[in-house]
Amino acid sequence: MGMTMTQKILAAHAGLDSVVAGQLIEADLDLVLGNDITSPVAIHEIEKMKVDGVFHKDRIALVMDHFVPNKDIKSAEHCKCVREFACRNEITNYFDVGEMGIEHALLPEKGLTVAGDVIIGADSHTCTYGALGAFSTGVGSTDMAAGMATGKAWFKVPSAIKFNLVGKPNKYISGKDVILHIIGMIGVDGALYKSMEFVGEGIQYLSMDDRFTIANMAIEAGGKNGIFPVDDLAKQYMAEHSKRDYKVYEADADAVYDEEYTIDLSTLKSTIAFPHLPENTKTIDEVGDIKIDQVVIGSCTNGRFEDLKTAAEILKGKKVKKGLRVIVIPATQQIYLDAMEAGFIRTFIEAGAIVSTPTCGPCLGGYMGILAAGERCVSTTNRNFVGRMGHVDSEVYLASPAVAAASALTGKISGPENV
Repeated sequence: MGMTMTQKILAAHAGLDSVVAGQLIEADLDLVLGNDITSPVAIHEIEKMKVDGVFHKDRIALVMDHFVPNKDIKSAEHCKCVREFACRNEITNYFDVGEMGIEHALLPEKGLTVAGDVIIGADSHTCTYGALGAFSTGVGSTDMAAGMATGKAWFKVPSAIKFNLVGKPNKYISGKDVILHIIGMIGVDGALYKSMEFVGEGIQYLSMDDRFTIANMAIEAGGKNGIFPVDDLAKQYMAEHSKRDYKVYEADADAVYDEEYTIDLSTLKSTIAFPHLPENTKTIDEVGDIKIDQVVIGSCTNGRFEDLKTAAEILKGKKVKKGLRVIVIPATQQIYLDAMEAGFIRTFIEAGAIVSTPTCGPCLGGYMGILAAGERCVSTTNRNFVGRMGHVDSEVYLASPAVAAASALTGKISGPENV
């Protein structure tokens, strides 16, 4: 029986010739990731194990990004805990103020994730790195602790769903629209503990930023991971960002999939997820007249250079709707610099937006944009659960950077063609 991409990667890291869906394996890890919220729990657990250090100081990444710069005493204590652990164990890839970025944008940029890797992270959106042909998935903090100590993790081999992407998307249709369309189609549990494997000639029209966005939100459909084939664009990205060797795995022709879907990208419209689930999607022509109070453009889903470029193109020479708050958050320091050199930061400020240091901030209701009761936000983030961005009576509408920027100008949910 043939294997999927994910199954081949897991088999190789478990030292097995083959694996099947449902099989329990122990796999070697290439990278273990934690942030300022999840790492302290893992650190306290690893201290209980009484192990001598970590399995490999170069293969652990600790990224301070959720409440950094620290918003209060508790967040400062969390970062202090992680900082001291990183110092004690000489962790190579520790990223704090001045160096940090939102973890899932930062690690590929730093070349720490490449094709063929097995990566775990104590953050659910660790599945982002599947855009490069890696198996990456979120785990709990205790699994992170075991991974840091041993360099290994247990997995149940996932079955898979194949998404055949065909056609060329129209202008302003991005990876965010693709994944919101898919989640709206299959539901938030439609890929529960399954590998979402994206194939097809339509992939050639998706940039790396598009692919990172799609893989990032695999978890929002319940997926164990999302993964793309390693094509020339992915190889070019890795050549530009990483000095590590990588390995390309391809699915067998007779690989088994639980379901298969074909999605014609040329037919997709701007898609918005209404409160309070990512599956509650409507296309822009179905939205109606929904006034908003805030716009957030950023996060590990859509804070990359192309996202800011799209938003800047729409906002340039225009003004944010009076009374609306617009918060732009570049995902890394490098993206911030690149956006500044391209003139985007000036565009945002002149339009009436603010630009933040890289941080997860408002995405998880942390800081830098908390909503009050009754307020509505159009956000390029990945979740719109009840109370996700603040008060339980607030509402979050998930959208692409193009829709977010257009909505910032009109004060209501709008497509880029409306401005």
